[in-house]
This record gives sequence, C-alpha cells and structure tokens, in this order.
Amino acid sequence: MSAHDATRTILVTGVSGQVGYELARTLQGLGNVVALDRSRLDLSNLEQIRAVVRDVRPALIVNPAAYTAVDKAEQESDLAMRINGEAPGVLADEAKKLGAALIHYSTDYVFNGTKQHAYVEDDPTDPQNAYGRTKLAGEQAIAASGVDHLILRTSWVYGTRGKNFLLTMLRLGAERPELKVVADQFGAPTWCNTIATLSAHLCAQAFAAEDPAKWWRERSGIYHLCAADSTSWHGFASAIFELADLPDKPNTLPIPAADYPTPATRPANSRMSNDKLARVFGLAAPHWRDALKLCLTDGFPKSPAARS
Repeated sequence: MSAHDATRTILVTGVSGQVGYELARTLQGLGNVVALDRSRLDLSNLEQIRAVVRDVRPALIVNPAAYTAVDKAEQESDLAMRINGEAPGVLADEAKKLGAALIHYSTDYVFNGTKQHAYVEDDPTDPQNAYGRTKLAGEQAIAASGVDHLILRTSWVYGTRGKNFLLTMLRLGAERPELKVVADQFGAPTWCNTIATLSAHLCAQAFAAEDPAKWWRERSGIYHLCAADSTSWHGFASAIFELADLPDKPNTLPIPAADYPTPATRPANSRMSNDKLARVFGLAAPHWRDALKLCLTDGFPKSPAARS
C-alpha cells in the first residue's frame, strides 16, 4: 500500500488547537484530511462523536483535541472527564467498528513526578491532578477497546496559537521588567510542530507498510513523544527571552513552586524518555532549544506587538 492515497480519509479533531492546527497541514500528503473544530465535532457530545465518525468513515482518526485547562479542571472535573476520558473511548469504539486506527495524545501529568530519572512508558501512573486523571482514563479506555492505536504522551506543549507558556512569557516580558518563574519543576518544552511532524512520519510508516494490519498489531501501545533533553520552567523562560526578538528583555528570577501555588498540583519531574519511539519507529525529536529557536524564527511575525 502506498503511503499516499488520496481516497484514504484521515479524521483530525480539534483543528483550532495548537497540535490540531499543525496536524491538518502535516497530514495533507497522506490522504483526504477531514479536519474538524469544536463547532463540527464537540468531544463533550458523545452522540455527536458517534454520528460524525460514522458519517466520515475514516481509515485513521487522529485526536489531539482535549480539555487542557489544567487548573480549571479541578472545578470542571466532570466536563474534563467527558472530553479527556470518555470521548477517546467513544472514538476508539467507533474506529474499531470501522476497522480504522486511532492516534491519540496524552500527557506527562499521568505521572506523579517523584521519579529521579526520565519516565518510560511502563512506569506506574499516579496522576496528581484532575487533568492527569482524566487523560489517564482516556488512555485506559482506548486500550480497553481493542482498537489499533498509538497513544503519544507529550509535555509542555507550546506554539504560536492558543494559550501556552511561550505566548504568556512573550506577553508578560513585553509588559514587565522582571518575572518570577518556577525553577524546581523539570520537563521538555515541546513545539506543537514537532509533535505534528513526527506524527505524520508515524502515519506514513503505517500506510506504507506491506501489511498494515500486522504493522498496527505489532506496534499498538503507548509512546513518549516530546522534545529532546529537558529544562525547568525558569530555564524555558530564560531561553525564550534569550532567543526572542524583544526590544527590552526582562530579568527572570528563579522561584520554588511552593512560592507559586496553583489549584492543580504539577509534577516536579515531567522528564520522559523517547527511547521507545526511536527504537520502534526510528524517529528522533529535536532538542527543545533548537525547536524553540525555529519556532521563534519562523513561526512569528517580526513585530512583538503582533505577537501579543
């Protein structure tokens, strides 16, 4: 089977989000991409999910859509569970009935953050906040469905759209001479373009396989997909201001997480190993600083005012 097949339909959810927006572009060469935003596919509406999947009849569903407001999820845990926990299970069930496959995105927040080294895929999960619990429920629902699937856990996602740490820092950096940033939580800042590009490579491998059914059967499971190496939030912020085109760069002060309380507990260690991704698929993510530099160089208009 050719990796390119214009008659093959790929359903992408959450196209207005960071990762969904990029996926709608990177997957274009692999088939007929049907990319839907929340107005056309609302993951809080489980019946709508069933109706849309049955109407589109995709060969592959790629699901980056999620409830991502980590702190707000503490108060809206039922809604977060419907979108992050139940909806992926419905997508999986419908894909299974069609003989389709599912690619779904999860998070470092399924771990408690107490491990001293990078997490691997089969480390015990122990989410410490509502968001992490709902994302873990989604993982479990997909696995229980028996659908051919790849669950891709990523971390600290940023890009030029939506709400994320990069855009927040650029906005605050233009407004304030000094910023206090948490320095005792560690992870890999991951550009949404990196996620979409590597996802497209995964899809291309699946579609080009001599026996796609065997390919999925042998590779279905959980993989970590994040930028290479890691830093703290303070290190991330410092790199943003070092690399960004700002007329006046703010001073960043490192603080402990205890000095910046939030409704949702964040893991101290969000480092995840990409070794399984490299071993199984031969794919490697760029270093987080290299990806950040490319994002800041190519992803934004030059005027800082245009960014905010």
